[in-house]
Amino acid sequence: MGSVSIWHWIVVLLIIGFPIVAIVGGFQKKVLIKHSHTGLMKYGYVGWSWTYYLFGWFVPITRGEIGIGALHLIISLLTLGIFQVVTSFLYNKQYMTRMLLAGWELADSEERNNLARVKLNISSNQTF
Repeated sequence: MGSVSIWHWIVVLLIIGFPIVAIVGGFQKKVLIKHSHTGLMKYGYVGWSWTYYLFGWFVPITRGEIGIGALHLIISLLTLGIFQVVTSFLYNKQYMTRMLLAGWELADSEERNNLARVKLNISSNQTF
């Protein structure tokens, strides 16, 4: 019998933990956002980030937030991955808040916009 490293246990916990965390946290929802000055449109997300849970610091980098991705990588390494699990509950809200503060607006259906407002704790008449 060979020895089992800590990384094997981490993989096992991720496989077992993913469905549990998904049930507790729910899945992320897409919300269309539009930049107020340029008219560019893209998707933002609200809710628990399964993509951050699985891919961690790589998610901010693919969304164009290189500095935040590098910071998340460093913190994830220092905390042995615990930061990644905790941040999966927070990342989408932080990302959408940064987008709204940078001039993006909710531009989806009223139902999706209301869902985003609830998840982001925004009153319907609040502006950024």
